[in-house]
This record gives sequence, structure tokens and C-alpha cells, in this order.
Amino acid sequence: MTEMNGAESLVRSLIASDVETCFTNPGTSEMHFVAALDKVPGMRSVLALFEGVATGAADGYFRMAGKPACTLLHLGPGLANGLANLHNAKKAGSGVVNIVGEHAASHIELDAPLTSDIAGIARPVSHWVHASASAADVGADAARAVQAARTPPGQVATLILPSDTAWTAGGQVADPCAVPGRGHLDTGALERAIAALDGPDSLLLLGGGALSDAGLDAAGRIAARTGCALLSEWSNARMERGAGRVAVGKVPYPIDLALQALAGFRRIVLVGARAPIGFFAYPGKPAILSRDDAEIIALAGAGDDLTGTLDALSDAVGGVGVAAAGVGTRHDIALPQGAATPEAIAAVLARMIPDDGIVVDESITTGRAFFAATTGAAPHTWLNNCGGSIGYGLPVAIGAAVASPERKVLALIGDGSAMYTPQALWTMAREQLDVTIVILANRSYEILRGELTNVGVQNPGPRAVDMLSLSRPDLGWVEMARGMGVDGCRAGDAPGLEAAIRAGLATSGPYLIELDC
Repeated sequence: MTEMNGAESLVRSLIASDVETCFTNPGTSEMHFVAALDKVPGMRSVLALFEGVATGAADGYFRMAGKPACTLLHLGPGLANGLANLHNAKKAGSGVVNIVGEHAASHIELDAPLTSDIAGIARPVSHWVHASASAADVGADAARAVQAARTPPGQVATLILPSDTAWTAGGQVADPCAVPGRGHLDTGALERAIAALDGPDSLLLLGGGALSDAGLDAAGRIAARTGCALLSEWSNARMERGAGRVAVGKVPYPIDLALQALAGFRRIVLVGARAPIGFFAYPGKPAILSRDDAEIIALAGAGDDLTGTLDALSDAVGGVGVAAAGVGTRHDIALPQGAATPEAIAAVLARMIPDDGIVVDESITTGRAFFAATTGAAPHTWLNNCGGSIGYGLPVAIGAAVASPERKVLALIGDGSAMYTPQALWTMAREQLDVTIVILANRSYEILRGELTNVGVQNPGPRAVDMLSLSRPDLGWVEMARGMGVDGCRAGDAPGLEAAIRAGLATSGPYLIELDC
């Protein structure tokens, strides 16, 4: 028998550690890994035409599967192409294992065209970075990379694989490494939280895993017993929502609205959330959104046992057996007539979100009306962009659909954002993923029009306005989608949107709707 090389030991070790999906955009240095994927059963390989699609898909996969996928990227430039969505994954607390090819040691000293500082590129978006030194080390390095990625709440791990360690014989399959547990409850912080949550001037601010079904139910019991308010952070990696679940609003994105929303809270308890801050700095406005005299109690961080913490807090305030406050209920919503305004789109979504669906939200400005209107929709999961780097939505929808093939995925994407990663449509078609995409085509970077005002530009001139326009020429999303194998249609009003979403959800593969709004 042929002795195992490093690449084969890598694939077998990843599978042993329960990494069974690889989002890939390989090059020459990764060909031995590609050959090993063909040789070793158990690893699904999903090809992306751009590295940012691969890294974003790995983010979406972790959010739904609760375990990491790996990416396969070509040297430093390939990794660099995927950085924006690795940034988003890191901010979301998603576990990702990046496998990045590198030149053989003997070739690095020649400074070939693709030679770069891969570790230096990886570090800003990775919690763990390591380069394998020999074929014999590769399997154990892979197991440690998975261990790092699965460290709560989830981390980005980057393993650099020199090509000679991949092709050289002597690879050894490694057993999985033990995964660190979640942090335990701080009893002192619990006592302070119990004292703080008393009445409507107290807030329980939730984030991360606290927004699970169980976490929300416990938070609803706490609110019922203490009278505190419930909010989540503006951007959440995953939130369970809809009828029958505790409805939790979000700290608004616009800074003036956020300041107004938080002004009444003298005591804020954090569970999986950070103390609220602004997305950007603005002239003459505070960066910290809570009132100056607010008491902030950090009860549990993102890597702690958030459901256990909320259950303990509920028990401590007498929430056992108490009905949760703020549970969303189904109610009839009339189909709006006329133009597809943000409010009309929100009403259509409330009617059309599928039962147990997954909503990937990169609707930016148009979508600010969607959240409150859909609290009584069918039960669903809502995914947000936690890192702010646009172009996340289409790739994350791929990962969510791969991780949860039994569930419908509805992706709400602004047209400007979608242009960052349109290659995702090709992968959706190739894999026949059950994703219905609504492109919100307002033909502009509408959010930046508002930001001009926020930074003090009151009367922008024609050049400034032109920089925020997506016209001349208009983007043809239906044509682009069909060119990549995705069927679709255009809609221009609310009834047309509902009919188009119904058609998309009736298919078993990807479908794109270009909505003029």
C-alpha cells in the first residue's frame, strides 16, 4: 500500500473531528488536498468562484450547523480575497477552519510572484494561526485547528499548509482534540443582576446564544417577573423569531434612535451582548449609547453558558412556571396594494416567511421596517451581518442551505451589497440549494445618503450624490442570475412581490426576485 501523504492525513483528520464540509476555491498549491478529497469519502466539497463566497458560506454553515466547516484557499492572495467575510464570521462568533496553501519551503526563498506573508494576512481575522512544518505534523495540526474553531462561541482558525507537507509521505491521522467548555456562571454578577432588574427602567440586553428558543423563553419569564425590558443587539448571528416565541426588539442602528431607545434605562444587564456602542463615530454625538449614569452589569459573555445563565436568573427571580412575557402571536395581515414601500415589503414578508424558514438579512436601509412587522410571522430563524462588511448575505445563504437542506432559505439582499459577491448565485445553481433571493433594487447605496447627513454634510453636490448611485447603467439582476443558472423574475409592487416569493418558495432550487423599490 502507498504510504499516506500529508494532504490525505489532513482530510482524514478533519473528518475525524466532525468537519465534513469544505467550501473551496483552490489553486496549484492545493492540488494534493483536492486529490485527497476525491480519494477519501465523507467530505462534501462545495466550489465557489470567489474566495469571499467560500468564507461567507463557512460562516453561514456554522450558524446553522453549530459546528465548523473548512475552507480551501489559494495562498495569500486567495486568503486576502476572503478576508471581508472572515471578518464578519469573527464578529459573529462563527467557527471556521481555513486551510490555506503555501509554497514549498524550498520555493519561498525564491520570492515567486505569489509569495506573501500568509500568517500576517490571516492574523487580523483569525483567533488561531499555524503553519505545518512536516507531513507528519499535518493531521495533529488539523485537529488543533478544529479545536480552536470550536472554542466557544466559535473562532476562526487558519492552518497554513506548505505544498511539500501535503505531497510528502508520512502523514498520520489524528484523533479529535477536546473542545473547551463554556464559561460558568459568576454568582457575584448574578446577585448584582437580580438587584438591577426591577421595573421598566431596567433592561436585559441579549446577544449571541441567548437568542435561542430556550434563551428567549427564559428571558421572557424574567421580564414577566421583574418588569424589565428586553432588547437585543442591533446585529445578531442568529435569532429565533416568530409566533410562539418571545419577541425581542433591537437597539436601533441610527444613532439618534438608539440614544432615544436607551435613554430610559438606568440599569442594563448584559447576557451574550456587549455594552451598546455606535456603529460609527459622528461629529458631536456620543459613541456610548447608554445614558451616562447607567449601571452596566456584564452577567455572561458570548462564550459562556448563556441558556444556563438565563435559566439561573429566571429561577432566582421566581420565574419557574411563570408564562413568558412578550410572546409573538399570529394575526391576519392584509396584502398591501400598490408600491413596494419598506412597510409594504414588511407586510408581505410577515405573510410569506415560511414555517421553520431561515431569513438571511442584508436588506440594509430598506429592511429597517422588516423586523417589528415580522414578530408574528411563522416561526423562523433570522441571521444578521455582525461585522458590517457588506457582501455577506448571498454567501451566508449558501452555508445555511448546505447546513439545513430541509429548511427554506429566504435571502433579503440590497442590490449594492449583492454586487460584492454575485458569484454566490453560480454555487447555488450548481448545488441546487433551496434559496429564494429578493434583491431590493433601489439603484443606490441608500444607507450612505443618510450617512452623509449624519457626518454633517447637509447639501451634497452632484458628484457626491453620483458616487452613491447604482444607475448609468442599471443592474440587470434577472439576466445576471440566469447567466449563472438561477431562474428569476422582476416585481414592481407588493402584490407582485408576494406572487414572486410564492413562486420561489415552490421551487426546490434557487430563485431570484429583482424588486424595484
